[in-house]
Amino acid sequence: MEGRDLVVHNNIVYMRTTSGLQRVDVIYRRVDDDFLDPLAFRPDSSLGAPGIFNAYRAGNVVLANALGTGVADDKAIYAYVPAVIKYYLGEEPILSNVETLLMTDPVARQHVCLNLNKYVVKAVGESGGYGMLIGPHSTASMREEFRARIQREPRNYIAQPTLSLSTAPCFVENGRMEPRHVDLRPYVLFGERVTIVPGGLTRVALQKGSLVVNSSQGGGSKDTWVLQG
Repeated sequence: MEGRDLVVHNNIVYMRTTSGLQRVDVIYRRVDDDFLDPLAFRPDSSLGAPGIFNAYRAGNVVLANALGTGVADDKAIYAYVPAVIKYYLGEEPILSNVETLLMTDPVARQHVCLNLNKYVVKAVGESGGYGMLIGPHSTASMREEFRARIQREPRNYIAQPTLSLSTAPCFVENGRMEPRHVDLRPYVLFGERVTIVPGGLTRVALQKGSLVVNSSQGGGSKDTWVLQG
């Protein structure tokens, strides 16, 4: 839904539906803090819902990704995930995360700058596929530009090896069916017990050969089929 689909009465959030207002208990937002509520933050924002912050403060609605949690979106956090698990849980990670090289490390920075054609370089504070270089699909001029960026602001970049994403059949121009790269974002609810939500968000790179699935970069979504085992 969009912000305009929500309305707040007496600090309670409702969603507009064809059968009337329906109360909303939990929201997973895709709007930055500043744009969430024009009454509390930016008055020029039309992306959020007026009054939603007071409803949240009153405890009448839960924001799954609460205000301020955007700090975890700093992509440099990736490199510390195994250490975080060990420190807080005293356990070894069950699944390995993608190797993440911090460009503040002189050795890693030199290695990446010499092998940009093999790495994906990401700006730590960007999202939506912006500020990113996919080495194997880049040109010499693009690599030279990112090499200069990394040297100029090493704290602003990380590098990861290029992953081979799965593909799924897609209908493309002229009704042809061709493979396109996809990824799956599962959702996990954590409370008194951990629940993995069936399905998830399947994103697809609609451009042939592209590994960028972000909708802001021309990507799309596909139905996620869940087969009972």
